[in-house]
Amino acid sequence: MPYVELNLTKGATKEQKAKIVEGITDLLVKVLDKNPSTTQVVIKEFETDSWGISGRSVKKLREEGKTANISKT
Repeated sequence: MPYVELNLTKGATKEQKAKIVEGITDLLVKVLDKNPSTTQVVIKEFETDSWGISGRSVKKLREEGKTANISKT
């Protein structure tokens, strides 16, 4: 029974999250021959001021336009 936990900053739509869950499940079925009915995918979302990169919060980096290599938004 695979369990996958994915941590993201907030901003993904419900549709995007559904595609992520489906895609991860499909990948585990394809690569590891796992049973999709027992595969669990959990998405945890964090505020951008609660996630830091290189000593700065993602919120601050985005405000400064310094996330081109980190995130699209």
